[in-house]
Amino acid sequence: MWNAALGGFPPEEFLTGVDPLLAGVPAKLGGRYATSHVIAGQLTPEWAAKLGLKAGIPIPVGAFDAHWDAIGAGIKEGDVVNVVGTSTCMMAIAKQVGLIPGVCGVVKGSIHPDYFGIEAGLSAVGDIFEAIARRAGTTVAKLSDGLDAYRAGSTGLLRMSWDNGDRTVLVNAELGGVTLGWNLTSTPADARFAAIEGTAFHTRTILERMAEHGVSIHRVINGGGIPQKNATLNRVYANVFGKPVLVPSAEVTSLGSAIFAFLAAGAFASIEEAQAALCPSFQVYEPDPTAAATYEKLFALYRKLYFGLGQPGSEAVAIGDVLPALRDLRA
Repeated sequence: MWNAALGGFPPEEFLTGVDPLLAGVPAKLGGRYATSHVIAGQLTPEWAAKLGLKAGIPIPVGAFDAHWDAIGAGIKEGDVVNVVGTSTCMMAIAKQVGLIPGVCGVVKGSIHPDYFGIEAGLSAVGDIFEAIARRAGTTVAKLSDGLDAYRAGSTGLLRMSWDNGDRTVLVNAELGGVTLGWNLTSTPADARFAAIEGTAFHTRTILERMAEHGVSIHRVINGGGIPQKNATLNRVYANVFGKPVLVPSAEVTSLGSAIFAFLAAGAFASIEEAQAALCPSFQVYEPDPTAAATYEKLFALYRKLYFGLGQPGSEAVAIGDVLPALRDLRA
């Protein structure tokens, strides 16, 4: 049987076994494929003239933008890089790993040419924050005022961040957002904070799935646009994960592409050498023991609902304790 973790394209018999309509696809996808430390070619005289550059400049093989962002964020084995924006792309690397149920992207040579790349993510994060603000007739910036005063579980709400379906680990696009614990005093700001907590719980669910299948995780790097502007999100994430969350002190978008360009030019001998020279320092958010203890209780409720509500054919789950527990934690 074809193993996606080994890379390459599935054989013809595998695809036709999935659906006869896929017959002939491997032949159409044939070509020369390589990782980003390989030179794809040189800049042609025609394009050099258009760009005002010198002909013959070496050009490395391209890659996904988020994968290069992970390199620019300084990813090492034992790290997970979250590129948090409208959605979240989560990336890790490992010298050896097999397939991970519910984690669709396990590809040898992706992200870092010498490792297996593991990619997962949330289908909506910033989009959820925007939707909450829009429904409240305000902006995300205004709803963010005062968020630093919230504490773990203080809203009494528990949110499943399925507003745009579940990319990982249920891989079910048909799900929808769920919020439990509403009362007559709940506010849009409460909903905003609960959404931050909900995306953190979902992210932890993915981290645990990776760890269960041999991906070591010692620290989490929050890249992307939102963590640069939202200390509350980083604080909540660190408390939910029980691990330090690191935020680059400067933008890392496009830094990964620059690293591979420097490698192509021979300026550095390795990705690690280039990262040491070019990657920015981090602001570190350490977990607070009191908040982390509260989130352990909330995450147990979340995990039960995540698989009980979101997994087709799931066994019956006792949920009568959820709403009273949310009220107790809020009090």
